[in-house]
Amino acid sequence: MRRAAGAVAVGAVAAVTARAAYAGLRRRPPAGDKTWTRTNHRGELVTLLEGPAASVGAIAAELICAAVAAKAAGRATDSQTQGATERSRGSRSSRGMALAGAGALAFGLIDDLAGSGKRRGLRGHLGALAHGEVTTGTVKLGGLAATGFAAAVFGHAASGHAASGHAASGHAASGHAASGHAASGHAASGHATDVMINAGLIAGGANLLNLFDLRPGRAIKVAVLSGCLIAAGGAVTGGPGPRASNGRPVGGDRSGGGRAAGLVAVAAPLGASLALLPEDLGERAMLGDAGANALGAMLGAAAARSLPRPARIGLLAGIVALTVVSEKVSFTSVIERTPPLRRLDMLGRRPTALSAPPAIDAVTDSPEAAIEPPRQRMGRHRRVEPGVGRVRSAARFFEFFYKTPARQKQ
Repeated sequence: MRRAAGAVAVGAVAAVTARAAYAGLRRRPPAGDKTWTRTNHRGELVTLLEGPAASVGAIAAELICAAVAAKAAGRATDSQTQGATERSRGSRSSRGMALAGAGALAFGLIDDLAGSGKRRGLRGHLGALAHGEVTTGTVKLGGLAATGFAAAVFGHAASGHAASGHAASGHAASGHAASGHAASGHAASGHATDVMINAGLIAGGANLLNLFDLRPGRAIKVAVLSGCLIAAGGAVTGGPGPRASNGRPVGGDRSGGGRAAGLVAVAAPLGASLALLPEDLGERAMLGDAGANALGAMLGAAAARSLPRPARIGLLAGIVALTVVSEKVSFTSVIERTPPLRRLDMLGRRPTALSAPPAIDAVTDSPEAAIEPPRQRMGRHRRVEPGVGRVRSAARFFEFFYKTPARQKQ
């Protein structure tokens, strides 16, 4: 119960910080408002400042959580050694999540502000690299890989203390040098495997969530669903700690804190993203690469922090599969063709406007001559050209449920 209350507190801190950061950035946008303005899928103006604001909120909450845990661990007495050790691990894990979010934010900003949008997807960026062209997307992919590895090494050291402690006690009990060396080698191999899996979750999660940032609110909805699955997985499996031969966790928190580890881990990114969901659904702002990469990386770090190895391997396989499929299949097309997914995707969004049939001038001999040529499709990262002005639109969060009967007939 205490861990659940702590998760709610972390999420609230992240939400408040994200809203404050967004308000401050909107009042004084760095390098001017035009730098952050893009056109969305409707061709309307939106700002990219939602992404940095959500990232700052989540990162700040994790850093505050790490500071509080470290201070509590420092005050522990000798009789509270186990609790102090757990708080110390929690502090280091929170700092690892903050590192993952900060690195992904930085490399996402590079692609947001300096990217051209001509090359997209792994195939586009790696194909350009094969021809000697280094795109901002290539730089971002390399940066996300490096960030994932660094955060995985930093965060795994927290759980590594526990594993080494169990290995050390095992060596003392056995008293055999040969078996001790074998156990040490096995533990080192296991640690390296965990680091690689966790690095893949962080970098893969950052890239995958960005692939869903194509329609208002979609990436945040995917983040919320992913966070709920991570929290539920942590509760069912009991966390990433050492396990007995029957698969049950051993040496963990008997009060159930290990089962609440997933909820605590996802609280900051989910709190920050939900705080800015109305701006995203209202089509006033979007996460962009910076926000989607940072939140995805932190969710990957949360999975690394709260799930056992088999669950992490399965999750990583799913991330890789979806990333590969996205090179051939459009997620938007799949969502549009699947009624339950389409309804979830439209939840809280403005309804898609029906285009009126083109007017045909009575003097014109052929109808084809009166039809306008097709307009250039607006990409989600297309920069706004000088002199282009469009009316901003706002939408209520629950407008989806309160359509008028006339609109429903349409």
